[in-house]
Amino acid sequence: MSSIKIECVLPENCRCGESPVWEEASDSLLFVDIPAKKLCRWDSLTKQVQRVTVDAPVSSVALRQSGGYVATIGTKFCALNWEEQSAVVLATVDNDKKNNRFNDGKVDPAGRYFAANRRSVYKLEKEEQIPDGMCIDAEGKLWVACYNGGRVIRLDPVTGKRLQTVKLPVDKTTSCCFGGKNYSEMYVTCARDGMDPEGLLRQPEAGGIFKITGLGVKGIAPYSYAG
Repeated sequence: MSSIKIECVLPENCRCGESPVWEEASDSLLFVDIPAKKLCRWDSLTKQVQRVTVDAPVSSVALRQSGGYVATIGTKFCALNWEEQSAVVLATVDNDKKNNRFNDGKVDPAGRYFAANRRSVYKLEKEEQIPDGMCIDAEGKLWVACYNGGRVIRLDPVTGKRLQTVKLPVDKTTSCCFGGKNYSEMYVTCARDGMDPEGLLRQPEAGGIFKITGLGVKGIAPYSYAG
């Protein structure tokens, strides 16, 4: 079995990094910084990152079959034109509710983009803290980033049994996805909001993007929005 390696590939200092999505066509990782209202695209070959700032907290981003991307911005589903750094509203929900926003979003195998204001929580052991973003590997097992737990864990979704635990050097791990060659790498987002100066000194990579290799399992390609 390969030895696990963890490295911070991008010291982005995200206030709350979320929604990592691998774009195979460009060897890039997409992710968002929710309160900073930013969508980011990190090129794994050049190591450069591009950012688009929008007008409301952006909670998720996804690939689009027709090209480009879609994102949940505030309470809006939007199409994102990266070259023009602009977003076009596709639909708006809960317009009458103040201070509301989408919390997360994913595309299903049928190409539908689902988003919710509140997450469904997978029951975990107490010490895992708060279950956050998740992904599925090629064997159908569930990987969960544990917010305030500083780890990602692998679960059997049928039995609920924990199969693997990977500790990271930051506490506020928020989400994870597979990417890289043959989807053999895992990328993990995290947050730094809410940390005091002492905590940031102890965890200088908080808010960065982490890559994990040597897990011994591969992921599957993300689904793309069909609209």
